[in-house]
Amino acid sequence: MRAGGRAERFVYARTGDELAEAAILAQVNGWQLLVLGAGSNVLPSDHGIHGLTIVNGARAISWLEPGFAECDSGVPLQELFLKCAQRGLGGLEHAVGIPGTVGGALVSNAGAYRSNVSAYLTELEIAIDGQRQWVSPDWMEFSYRDSKLRRADAPVCAILRLRMRFPKRAMREIYDEAREYQQQRISKQPAPASAGSFFKNVIDHQLAQKVDGLTDGMRANGVIPSGFLIEAVGLKGARHGGAMLSKRHANFMLNAGAATATEIYELAQIAKQAVFHKFGATLEEEVLYLGDWSGK
Repeated sequence: MRAGGRAERFVYARTGDELAEAAILAQVNGWQLLVLGAGSNVLPSDHGIHGLTIVNGARAISWLEPGFAECDSGVPLQELFLKCAQRGLGGLEHAVGIPGTVGGALVSNAGAYRSNVSAYLTELEIAIDGQRQWVSPDWMEFSYRDSKLRRADAPVCAILRLRMRFPKRAMREIYDEAREYQQQRISKQPAPASAGSFFKNVIDHQLAQKVDGLTDGMRANGVIPSGFLIEAVGLKGARHGGAMLSKRHANFMLNAGAATATEIYELAQIAKQAVFHKFGATLEEEVLYLGDWSGK
């Protein structure tokens, strides 16, 4: 989003061991801990971030056996897709064009086109309570675009490494499907600085039957795109300071000109209030607000 304040303490971790060491240092000292991958789905407060911020540059990938990958949490999701595709392994076709890391994707259970990255996770290594340990996917409490590490009561924890299992698939099919997803993103998504989809889609079967203009598939699944609702309340293209809801895709919040984090946040609240007033639906942010927002 190219907005927000400074980090109180900052570390760039180049390896999984450096990441673990820094995370454990924060835990032992009782500091707040923030681990950033590509920073592509977050909005830091203008007041900055207390505690220790770690940028995760750990990018090792190894193959335990056919179909099984072990990788650092800082591996770009796009890179993991390419490594899988080269081995004829499917599952991450939807990840083409998602600019985050594998660790960040797991925290938000990222996905697209009804796919979730968590579906392929078999085990993950974390640093918690000053120690490293391997845990099962159940520990993350995954749900739609969510995990326990996104929540207000999240433990002070860092994802270090993960193991994933991918299904065998014809290489041509993998690349054809990935290319189709990529073309859809290029045609629909705006270019300026953004965090991708700002709000999660609304899941409401009753409302989906009442809203005009939805596809049969959306009605059957009870899915209402947030961009559809924002456009329906007349806020597509709306501006607030340097923040703007894209004219191309209403669920893309853009930094259209030196926007502050506060301006972006306030425009998001305007959209939430308008959608709730017209449809009774509560938009929930997919983007994570980082730092102190208590005064907002």
